[in-house]
Amino acid sequence: MPTKMLRIPTADGRADAFAAFPDGGGQHPGVLMYPDGFGIRPVLRDMARELAGHGYCVLVPNLFYRHGPAPVTELPEHIGEEVRPAIFARLMPMIEAHTTERALSDADAYLGFLTAQPEAGAGPVAVTGYCIGGLMATRTAAAHPGRVAALAAFHAPVGADGPGSLSELTAEVHFGHAESDLTPGALGRLNKALDAAGADYTSEIYPGTVHGFTMSDTDAFNPAALQHHWDRLLPLLGRTLSG
Repeated sequence: MPTKMLRIPTADGRADAFAAFPDGGGQHPGVLMYPDGFGIRPVLRDMARELAGHGYCVLVPNLFYRHGPAPVTELPEHIGEEVRPAIFARLMPMIEAHTTERALSDADAYLGFLTAQPEAGAGPVAVTGYCIGGLMATRTAAAHPGRVAALAAFHAPVGADGPGSLSELTAEVHFGHAESDLTPGALGRLNKALDAAGADYTSEIYPGTVHGFTMSDTDAFNPAALQHHWDRLLPLLGRTLSG
């Protein structure tokens, strides 16, 4: 499967990114995949390859490129609970510096770069993301209603910007929440905001999960929930993307 490391021109420099494409050449629908806070690493590359194998041109940007190329902090092969506090202590200043203004500026650059790739077909794209990447995906879809046909976010703080932030969504949406992240009451309030926005969506708590359940290099990993994520994501993309 063809893969590349790329550099995306942005208003603040060049963002490094990983890209994966289907075998056999040709053009394919584009998917912008935002990583979780730990960034581009083997598990994200594997997920991008998996998605590319289903016929998509997948771009995974380094969210924190302003602080250096990925990985922006040293990561062990397995991110266990015993090392998470120290890693997050290094990451939190970068997360806090990644303002909404920066995120939206980057989204413009990422979408323009993705759709300009020779492997990317004409037509709308999808955005998907994990943890903070799911929030970035949601912001991207809301800011580009004419360009983004599908939005998927997993174990992500998608309501962090308030219910009004969802009002511009025109993409078909799937939100997959960790049981440890969202109470049934909070889920009801989020879904009410999606109803008010007129969104075409599914939004559900994945049973028995904790934050980070899709990531196989963490203690949070839940294989059944990861499969459920693919079972939701792939039909969504199949319904919404041309080609």
